[in-house]
Amino acid sequence: MTHMSMDCHQDNPIARLKPMTDGIVPISDAERLARMEKARRLMVQNGLDAVVIEAGSSMFYYTGVTWGLSERTFAMVLPARGEIVWVCAKFEEDRALELIRFGKDVRTWEEDESPYQLFADVFREKGISAGRIGFDERVRFFIWDGIRKVTPGAEYVSADPVTIGCRSIKSPAEIALMQRANDITVEAYKAAIAMLREGMTKADFASDADAAFRALGVVGGIGANFGEHSALPHGSSKPRTLREGDIILMDGGCSVEGYRSDISRTIVFGKPTQEQLDIWHLEVQAQMAAFKAAKPGVPHEDIDAAARKVITDAGYGPGYKVPGLPHRTGHGIGLDGHEWTYLVKGNKEPVQPGMCFTDEPMIVIPGEYGIRQEDDMYITGDGARWFSQPSLAMDRPFA
Repeated sequence: MTHMSMDCHQDNPIARLKPMTDGIVPISDAERLARMEKARRLMVQNGLDAVVIEAGSSMFYYTGVTWGLSERTFAMVLPARGEIVWVCAKFEEDRALELIRFGKDVRTWEEDESPYQLFADVFREKGISAGRIGFDERVRFFIWDGIRKVTPGAEYVSADPVTIGCRSIKSPAEIALMQRANDITVEAYKAAIAMLREGMTKADFASDADAAFRALGVVGGIGANFGEHSALPHGSSKPRTLREGDIILMDGGCSVEGYRSDISRTIVFGKPTQEQLDIWHLEVQAQMAAFKAAKPGVPHEDIDAAARKVITDAGYGPGYKVPGLPHRTGHGIGLDGHEWTYLVKGNKEPVQPGMCFTDEPMIVIPGEYGIRQEDDMYITGDGARWFSQPSLAMDRPFA
């Protein structure tokens, strides 16, 4: 099946790659302002007076600001009514002002002062000291606890109805960025697979993949696990070199303007056994069952059930038992590689147009190998659409 000669390795396919970043359109300020307005509407609907968001993907989603996490609080308050207020260390104010495009109210604190009192001041000024304050799920405990202690009259709740309500529904601009991330990832995969060689390590493969992404103009990565290590859904930390006849399970992606791709492929280095081919085809059937079930209004758990039924009907499982499918069928994807919402039993919420997911049921044969095919999809008014096309055959990982 997939078997590369040394002559092909010397003719390095990565050297032929060109950047694929021309024409990328970043998220506009107008779209970010619209996101904040939607957040305010959701706050009103859910009885929240403000939302606190720390540096991270939600802050980037609403404002475009990227800021590294440290022990020093850098956060924003998005009130249901009124403008954003920022809180940052005084000595970092100038850098913050370079990045901030929305909201002119920046509150600063010196190193010997508490940043949390600034939040209390904001809540008091806006008349919400006894209100309901939502916290983004990524706000770290010490920040939440510090704010709580100085604003004892407020009620503290999850901001999930606001942040998930916004972020889980992707706009056409977001879908276009994710499409580019997927297109780039496919090309990186093709180059990295062409570099496979007997005796290589997982680190060798990862290095080749990193180089491919760099040549394509982005930062990304693909991990690989060989042979029996592929039976662990996220691989093994043990060293292992590639040998003839090994299953190779690969998983990776990249980021374009913050938006992610996540693709997995399983191939054989050499000739597959009939059992491996049979399991591979069963895996593809399960993946396609989930794709066909992914329609607006369908509960998330039904999509997981559709993939799982294919596998259990073939005699594997049931449930999460192995041999079989040991994890959910897919996860939301966007600015985070894994984000709300999830294709898993118990999630009875209906799928909506604009939601984006991975479709990645897996079949694990413990101690021997695992096979996972993973492609990203987005929901439209009449069903799912692929970001990346599924494999046509085990030795043809990309259409």
